[in-house]
Amino acid sequence: MANESNKSKYKAYLDILAGPDSSGFASAVENIFADDATINMVHPFNELVGTKDYLKRFLGPLLQSFERLHRQDYILMGGQFDSAEWVSSTGYYGGHFAHDWLGIKASNRLAYLRVGEFHKMRNGKIVESYIYLDIPELMMAVNQWPLSHGPAATPGYTGFLPGPATGDGVVLITSDVAESEKSLTMVTDMLLKLNTPDQGWRPYWHENMIWYGPAAFGSFIGIENFASFQVPFEQCFSSWTGGAVEGSETRHFIRCADGHYVCSGGWPSLNAFQTRTFLDQPATDKMLYMRVCDWWRRQDEKLVENWVFVDIPHVLLQMGFDLFASVNVPGPHE
Repeated sequence: MANESNKSKYKAYLDILAGPDSSGFASAVENIFADDATINMVHPFNELVGTKDYLKRFLGPLLQSFERLHRQDYILMGGQFDSAEWVSSTGYYGGHFAHDWLGIKASNRLAYLRVGEFHKMRNGKIVESYIYLDIPELMMAVNQWPLSHGPAATPGYTGFLPGPATGDGVVLITSDVAESEKSLTMVTDMLLKLNTPDQGWRPYWHENMIWYGPAAFGSFIGIENFASFQVPFEQCFSSWTGGAVEGSETRHFIRCADGHYVCSGGWPSLNAFQTRTFLDQPATDKMLYMRVCDWWRRQDEKLVENWVFVDIPHVLLQMGFDLFASVNVPGPHE
């Protein structure tokens, strides 16, 4: 019953962040995080140590920049991986973007920041975290994306992403073990078929699947529309190795299922050589490492929805482009 207890404690924490009063955010963090928790976040935060660092460098400035800050999480799940207990969630921060944040100029209107989190729990406390933010989605929403590869350059949709169509993504009960195992096996097998010449991942997906991708990639509905992104994306790289592959130098820090839902994440999750122009950056012939995470929803015998984060600012930095140094430089979006 540890999984159910952990999810209940994490849900209580998220309920405080849901507002409407943000005055209790700091105490909520201090109550659930261990004082010395290791907190890994996307670039430019990267590694934070303990609650004080998390509050000082991330949550405090976010509260100052976004008035009436609140959280809406539409997936919450938990499970075990490598004998450790985990909880996970994804959704959005929202608030009135009143003051600049990370060099992004305030829009002075309602704005959203997509967030996905994974937390290792021990004795009811978070001791290790991996937190993803889709900062490019926010930058595009406020017209401050400096690259030409943006909403106008991708066939995918960019904007606010919904939660599960079934509305049942907050899983607080103990899920059926057989259903969880079925979901996990399906996702694990599918991951091993990515970047295969025959597109071996296709049989695992419903023809009307929805792929909710990071903003720099876009989102797609329908397996053919998704393939129109996935195949060219894979062709930008060689020697592609993911964290699901045994012996990879990258690894998944979590991969678990909770009923019809599955989550995974790697820090990094994927390594590959860039052989073609990607995100406006010419091929470097260097090994790139991508911090990636996913949530999937299975329906019967197919995967039907997939929420994905990629730490795009970190990928760009490896290619020599500092997104945050460039954020206020006029670009093609102007």
